[in-house]
Amino acid sequence: MATYYLAIDIGASSGRHILGSLENGKIVTEEIYRFTNGLNKIDGHLCWDIENLKNEVINGIKKCSEIGKIPATIGIDTWGVDFALLDENDELIGNVVGYRDSRTNGMDKEVGEFYSEEELYAVSGIQKQKYNTIYQLMALKKQNPEQLEKAQALLLVPEYLTFILTGTKNAEYTNCTTMQLVDPETNDWNYELIDKLGYPRRIFQKMCKPGTVAGPLKADIAEKVGFNSTVILPATHDTGSAVVAVPVEHDTALYISSGTWSLLGTEIMTANCSELSRQANLTNEGGYDYRFRYLKNIMGLWMLQSVKKEWDNKYSFDDICKQAMAADIKSIVNCQDDMFLAPDSMIEAVKKACAESGQQIPETVGEIAAVIYNSLAVCYKNACEEIESLTGTKYDTIHIVGGGSKDEYLNSLTAKFTGKTVIAGPSEATAIGNLAVQMIANGDFADLKAARRCIAQSSKLTRFENK
Repeated sequence: MATYYLAIDIGASSGRHILGSLENGKIVTEEIYRFTNGLNKIDGHLCWDIENLKNEVINGIKKCSEIGKIPATIGIDTWGVDFALLDENDELIGNVVGYRDSRTNGMDKEVGEFYSEEELYAVSGIQKQKYNTIYQLMALKKQNPEQLEKAQALLLVPEYLTFILTGTKNAEYTNCTTMQLVDPETNDWNYELIDKLGYPRRIFQKMCKPGTVAGPLKADIAEKVGFNSTVILPATHDTGSAVVAVPVEHDTALYISSGTWSLLGTEIMTANCSELSRQANLTNEGGYDYRFRYLKNIMGLWMLQSVKKEWDNKYSFDDICKQAMAADIKSIVNCQDDMFLAPDSMIEAVKKACAESGQQIPETVGEIAAVIYNSLAVCYKNACEEIESLTGTKYDTIHIVGGGSKDEYLNSLTAKFTGKTVIAGPSEATAIGNLAVQMIANGDFADLKAARRCIAQSSKLTRFENK
């Protein structure tokens, strides 16, 4: 009988339960449940429907019993930074507010009263994002101080869902680093920073690393789902799990976790918290085995998704890609410009950027798509050069994982513009990375290197050479 593992991978718009097992030395996956997710306006704030998430997590686990495939272990990953507060009776305090909410507007200035941006980066290594937990907590302190006073525990979203299943409270290292409150030298809470900002120490749980056993399912949960199982903490931050699944052959490789956003980086063993690194807007997020995900957050397929929507989804991505390949236009825009974050019209934003820079203005579907495709590849090239300069390492390979790894045209352009070999796959990197950590914890793999070797052998990988 195969040993099954269950990865519960939840994103901003949907979640899914994926069963994994080892068959003939390869990782085999099967999606058994999918559900929708999203932010809702509650009491004037954008919040997650945490009650629905709890129910859907349990409903998906129940599916395992229905199909007769009982997982030995279960692991949950989600996005970072957002959290639940619990009182002395382990009841929720307020709502679980989402990172897109406006409550953090101006909180950088409030935090700036205690630490400058340069000082914050030097002690955390994390790039400034207005939604980081450090700013969310400051918003609570200023706007709802009674919630912080009442709070006895803070749990990030996947750790809260793990608590619902097991009754144990944890703080998983890779996810905690997104909060901008972790010391990259000790890999533990920076209590000096926490104290100075006036956040109560008691709410921060003991830090633990990926692969830690959270515990068995609680009796009431086991009864609901029809079996018992052990819950393991994977890299609970979804990008942390995705990077686990990068099938690197050696440590000197770059990766792009490609989707709506592109996270381009490499793994380093010591965080780079230098001023040059801060100016390049690179971040040092925690990774498996206390590696650092030294990466840059780049506008990804969001621009293409936006223009596709503007064309009323009249064209498939394949149609758009074919027309882009046939277009003859050399214009390039800066994908990192704020004008592309949430424009009323992405098409008009692209045209405006070309006009303002004195380049040919794209008119047809193919021309607009070609400008976006080529601009993304140039952006990847520039980010690669920054990372090479800051690490002092020349990389010859880029691994592209996640849903965007299926875009063969962008993969080929990436190889062309960067001058590097591109290896695309696996497309389900986050779930596979989640499963891999569970398998390491269970002894199926000796270490991360062995897991990655198996992932490479289990996945359809496509090479794109620099031509």
